[in-house]
Amino acid sequence: MFQILNKRKFLVDYLGHFVDIHNHILPGIDDGAENTTDSLNIIKGFDEIGISHIITTPHVSQNYYPNTSESINSAHKKVQNELLNLGMKHIALESSSEYMIDSNFENLLDQKMFMPIRNKFLLVEIPFLQTPINFDQAIFKIAARGYFPILAHPERYFFLHTDYRKYHDFKSKGIFLQLNLLSLSNYYGKQVFKIAEKLLLDNYIDFAGTDIHNVQQLELLKNIKLSNSTLNRLIPILNRNVETFY
Repeated sequence: MFQILNKRKFLVDYLGHFVDIHNHILPGIDDGAENTTDSLNIIKGFDEIGISHIITTPHVSQNYYPNTSESINSAHKKVQNELLNLGMKHIALESSSEYMIDSNFENLLDQKMFMPIRNKFLLVEIPFLQTPINFDQAIFKIAARGYFPILAHPERYFFLHTDYRKYHDFKSKGIFLQLNLLSLSNYYGKQVFKIAEKLLLDNYIDFAGTDIHNVQQLELLKNIKLSNSTLNRLIPILNRNVETFY
């Protein structure tokens, strides 16, 4: 009986109709898919597990990936055309971005050179070593312009692990937190997995995303097994993705 109660279940069995709001599947514009073939292989893999609504979020950062709406829309169009050629009209593909809060981010806001999700949310990230100096000001500007900030993969910022109260501070500032589903394994390390589960337990997570960059990561996602207790905390978040972004 004890073994039955603690049987772990495959995460992918609960991803049917999930709307992915964080991934890097557009070809050749960041550290994700290298070409259109890669993009299509990932999308086909998504489709196999029931994910047919995808919001792509290529990196935008001044020093590494200075993408613009033009470069993103161009890559999007290539993939969309191939999907139509393959008869995959049921795939709903949208594009936004994952914005690094760096020295140029506020300039993008001021000049309205950004691509929000559903004209409502901005997915942002921060350096893995520390919170940027302009973080609070950038968050204020996002809100002042009528958008809601979503912080990508908060469980992956190791410097926050030793100052857990920062997560509460983020929530108090109106920042939504987006969990990477791969963090519910040891893919990023045991410490990230531990923090991910704690954030779920404390009801700090608002949305989820795959953050898939390649087919290999998608295969790892398919193999994730979760306990009933973790699934019970995660399923409402998966449903919130559908309710908010479908």
